[in-house]
Amino acid sequence: MPAIEVDRLSKKYGEFLALKNVSFSVNEGEVFGLIGPNGAGKTTTLRVLATLLEVTSGQIKIYGYDLVKQADEVRKIISYLPEDAGAYKNMKGIDYLSFIAEFFVEGEKKKEMLQRGTEVANLGERINDRIDTYSKGMARRLLVARALMIQPKLAILDELTTGLDVLNAQEIRRVVKRAAKSGTTVLLSSHNMLEVELMCDRIALINDGQIVANGSPQELKSKYNASNIEEVFVAVVQ
Repeated sequence: MPAIEVDRLSKKYGEFLALKNVSFSVNEGEVFGLIGPNGAGKTTTLRVLATLLEVTSGQIKIYGYDLVKQADEVRKIISYLPEDAGAYKNMKGIDYLSFIAEFFVEGEKKKEMLQRGTEVANLGERINDRIDTYSKGMARRLLVARALMIQPKLAILDELTTGLDVLNAQEIRRVVKRAAKSGTTVLLSSHNMLEVELMCDRIALINDGQIVANGSPQELKSKYNASNIEEVFVAVVQ
């Protein structure tokens, strides 16, 4: 059973059709990338899958649950990290993770979750400092820890490393890959095509609200005689 099955998904904002019969599937335990330029429909797709936007038409199943009819069940097994996510800046990093953990578990299980979050964030002693003293990269690592420490069956990550320097971006990519190896299915979006090529088992290219190609990075490069995914995308849309 695929972790995600999206079948002819369309999404309208008023008269504007943002998604046009989008279909793709994600296998359990893989890192799947949804890539394309800004405004292509990546974030809209992720927000629909995270149950934050209503489906206009089409069907979505997440681990067998019908997203429209069983949204509450879907929310129990997913974690969503928006591109513009923020944390409570007047809190210490460790207190923020503890606060989030309380929504899910208590007692010893909370201690275990907090330990996982601390390890994922990998902030050292800075985990005990206020979040408003963190760099952008440190804050993003804390937020990734928040998303992954609950060990969701599906992690939905929008523009995972946007605005980060090379070292912070590499660290976050490593964290996400480890989570996938531990059994979490990862769906991420990015306009950074090199990043997706490095991270993902398979990808779907989206442009103007439509999936224009999908497959493994190697399959797509071979098919379009390209040296990288950016060249694939240019070939497909032209």
